[in-house]
Amino acid sequence: MPFLWLVLILLAIAAVGYALGRARALASSGGDIVQLHSLPVYYGSNAALKSLVPALAVLAVWLVAQPIYVTNVVSGMIPQAQIAEGVSDSLALSEVRRIADGLDLAVANGALTEGEARDGNADVGALTQTLQDAGAVVTNEITAQALAAAQRFRALSAGGAWAMTAVVIAIAVIGAFVGIRQTHKDFRARNVVEQGIRALLIAASLIAILTTLGIVLSLVFNTIEFFRLYPALDFFFGTEWAPSFTGRGGASSLGVLPLLWGTIYISVVALVVAVPIGLFSAIYLSEYASPAVRSFAKPLLEVLAGIPTIVYGLFALLTVGPLLVSVFGEGGLLGVNWQGGGRAVITAGIVMGIMLIPFVSSLSDDIINAVPQALRDGSYGLGATQSETVKQVILPAALPGIVGAILLAASRAIGETMIVVLGAGAAARLSLSPFEAMTTVTAKIVSQLTGDSDFASPEALVAFALGMTLFILTLGLNILALHIVRKYREQYE
Repeated sequence: MPFLWLVLILLAIAAVGYALGRARALASSGGDIVQLHSLPVYYGSNAALKSLVPALAVLAVWLVAQPIYVTNVVSGMIPQAQIAEGVSDSLALSEVRRIADGLDLAVANGALTEGEARDGNADVGALTQTLQDAGAVVTNEITAQALAAAQRFRALSAGGAWAMTAVVIAIAVIGAFVGIRQTHKDFRARNVVEQGIRALLIAASLIAILTTLGIVLSLVFNTIEFFRLYPALDFFFGTEWAPSFTGRGGASSLGVLPLLWGTIYISVVALVVAVPIGLFSAIYLSEYASPAVRSFAKPLLEVLAGIPTIVYGLFALLTVGPLLVSVFGEGGLLGVNWQGGGRAVITAGIVMGIMLIPFVSSLSDDIINAVPQALRDGSYGLGATQSETVKQVILPAALPGIVGAILLAASRAIGETMIVVLGAGAAARLSLSPFEAMTTVTAKIVSQLTGDSDFASPEALVAFALGMTLFILTLGLNILALHIVRKYREQYE
């Protein structure tokens, strides 16, 4: 059964439970609402919650647990001797999934019957050709072991899906029945519903914490696995980035310093562009602009935040890069040969800075407007001009918030990928020239995990080490921001 249909059935059962619970409550009081402990809506909500919440919880757990169980069962059916040299278990399982998907596609197209797809004694050579003719992605000739594993994969997945549907619907029906049976005029439905909603709110708040914990743990475990295969000193202090996917790390140089340098360099150039423009824009909009100008300029400035980063990347590649080459390149306006191509640090930095302007401007504008008007009036009363008030009163009072806005922009710059890929290139190098192509940590994380990644090799696991390095870098920025905010906030309290 399709997932959407299952969800609609659960919602329908909950709606029926709500209607019956409400009607039963009114019937128990003879239609007199005054005789009820709670409003009728609470009795219906009690039945609906008891029907929907446990069913959805079981559905979520099942959707997570079933793929893990099926993978463990199927992986044991593939003999290690049948796995080609240099191919990991994950890639072999991916091939099994592709065969299973091919069998489903062939059955849907009529190229195979369901019985032929389930037949473990099928001619694997003819089946390979049949699946390829049906449009399935099967790169090599199917082995008997892979076919058996794919058929087992299909059987377990289909059986698990039907079992999940039956169990979840049964739980929903039982929950609705229990909620309806509980309903009578003296039942404290409001207390039960409010406690249930409170539990749901707590669970929702825990999702962010658990998600963060899961991200950190996945990074930590895979980073530890990477450092078992590759020396930590070579990673942290190596000055060359040259991964090779043929030698299991033996011929690879995975030094992170060129990537960190490119990340910091491009981010600094972006902040040099974004911070002055964004901060001056915020000061003008909050202190000098008329209401008519502000109502027009502020939304127009914030439009920049809604432009997809891929569009900024194309802008850097097709417009800003050639423009800079025409100025700083050979035969350019300045008569120098500093920039040989459009992809360079300065190209990505300028475009990324344009992208960050609304982050700095909008947040700084809100922070400046939050400064109490009494501070402005006191400054004017002492004879200060508007510019002196801005420089000596408003900006110092708003400084902690402005620092937070700048560091938010810095974190956004550090995590950017598409502008770097299209505007700065993919060269990992240590150089002081902003006119040379460089790359960042995020760009290399993408490149290392593109395609069928062999997670038994350091060339793929290095992506998690890079992610952990980036996480620690941004965490350090946040700690620095907290220190600055506390230091200057004490001055004005």
